[in-house]
Amino acid sequence: MKNNVLTPGLADAMVRVTELAAIAAAREVGRGDEKKADAAAVDAMRTAFNAVDFKGRVVIGEGERDEAPMLYIGEEVGTNNGPEIDIALDPLEGTTLTAKAMANALAVLAIAPRGGLLHAPDTYMDKVAVGPGYPEGIISLDATPAENITALAKHKGVPVSEMTACVLDRPRHEEIIASLRGVGARIALITDGDVAGIIATTDPQTGIDFYVGSGGAPEGVLAAAALKCVGGQMYARLVFRNDDEKKRATRVGITDFGRTYSLNELASGETVFCATGVTNGSLLDGVKHGTGRVHTHTLVMTSTDGMVRHVRSDRKA
Repeated sequence: MKNNVLTPGLADAMVRVTELAAIAAAREVGRGDEKKADAAAVDAMRTAFNAVDFKGRVVIGEGERDEAPMLYIGEEVGTNNGPEIDIALDPLEGTTLTAKAMANALAVLAIAPRGGLLHAPDTYMDKVAVGPGYPEGIISLDATPAENITALAKHKGVPVSEMTACVLDRPRHEEIIASLRGVGARIALITDGDVAGIIATTDPQTGIDFYVGSGGAPEGVLAAAALKCVGGQMYARLVFRNDDEKKRATRVGITDFGRTYSLNELASGETVFCATGVTNGSLLDGVKHGTGRVHTHTLVMTSTDGMVRHVRSDRKA
């Protein structure tokens, strides 16, 4: 723990932040309006942050200031009293999932002492990830998906046919899917939400052994912060589609465009990770309303002690 800034009290405060964002977003579940759902989560998260005693700075947010008036990259939140903290956040990971009342929508954030999270630009990122229990370096971005999952199966002592990889269901992943199916692995295709997909590798109950594919770079940093808490592994490489995206990377200090980042380069500081379910999913239950009450289910992880907690809260609606 760096200067003991990530205190249990601060971790508990972050749980409240994601809970309130999830509750706000849940009011829009199934209503078909992605923007309204996202705005509700953003507003609630921002308000909750501003009640916390810390000097928070958003390093992974809703985009750059001119593009995202709320929780933009560089925005300062909190009371301005207390430790200096960097924040990666996605107030609503799965706006489409929420609008369509589909599984695995989350309100999610990670914090670290100032400078402890990669300032990833809003580009794509190639990612491979596994949960804890494997020798370091067992997966690689330079290996094929088939080679990676075969190595994992060999270490576990099971046939590849008993291994399951999580992959975003996108045309760009056709070769990945073919590679995995070519060696007989199972594939769990997801429509959105690769933070949830990567975190699923940390929980044996999900049945997910391996994550592979390209998704948002900001989401990659969020997932890395979670994996750091449990000793997982992740390797990532930024993907640039045009010069404008390279300029965005340069503005946040990235000049080696072909660099492969390890987990501890994505999240170099001690981390706290929080995710609250908006809709029911493989890891978390969604927000549920009773008579005048609202129930939430939150996953909170802390890297200083490897703690993983499930927090179920019940409060007045």
